[in-house]
Amino acid sequence: MPLFSFRNLPFFHPTRAFSSMTTKARLRGVVFDMDGTLTVPVIDFPSMYKAVLGDEEYLKIKSNNQSGIDILHHIESWSSEKQKRAYQIITDFEKQGMDRLQIMPGASELCGFLDSRNIRMGIITRNVKEAVDLFHNRFGMIFSPALSREFRPYKPDPAPLLHICSNWGVQPHEVMMIGDSLKDDVACGKRAGAFTCLLDETGRYDSPEYENVEFKPDYKVSSLPQVHSLLEDNFNLNP
Repeated sequence: MPLFSFRNLPFFHPTRAFSSMTTKARLRGVVFDMDGTLTVPVIDFPSMYKAVLGDEEYLKIKSNNQSGIDILHHIESWSSEKQKRAYQIITDFEKQGMDRLQIMPGASELCGFLDSRNIRMGIITRNVKEAVDLFHNRFGMIFSPALSREFRPYKPDPAPLLHICSNWGVQPHEVMMIGDSLKDDVACGKRAGAFTCLLDETGRYDSPEYENVEFKPDYKVSSLPQVHSLLEDNFNLNP
């Protein structure tokens, strides 16, 4: 699959792509999603959503949300007791995911490349801090800041990405957000004013149902190794 998905033109931004041929934008930082981006997707999200919502409510909410279900946002309006039960279910699924944690192919090499070019790296995840700490310890890769869902508000709100930009002393337009979710990662990046790259391993976002979503990525790849050449071809990576 090519770096840019021409099969789904709404995901292609010709103005940004063609302008990069003459003047490459400076890139000073990359912020990654964790689950499904830096790590192999192992959490069964549909099953988790059904366990929290029930089958009928799950199907109802899914049909009304093109980009996907924002389960954390949805349960915020519930009673404290109902929220507690929901968070316990979510935590149980996440712990099962931690037991099977695997690094995404190409992640180590991509991060090594970014480090060699002095490009800062951060994480924004809706998973818990315990999972982020496990990722750091198991794979020996350190991202800073690494914001888990204990940081509020969490993505798709732009606040965590803007916080990282402020911490780094860079502007959002000097940063790229990379993730596997339109509704969380791409929306967070676009709202903050950053470049965005959607990791779509299976081509699921080529489906017509995603043509009219509110936020569309600047770039789309099917694997992390593709990001390496994407960055070299389209950005100024000099310190």
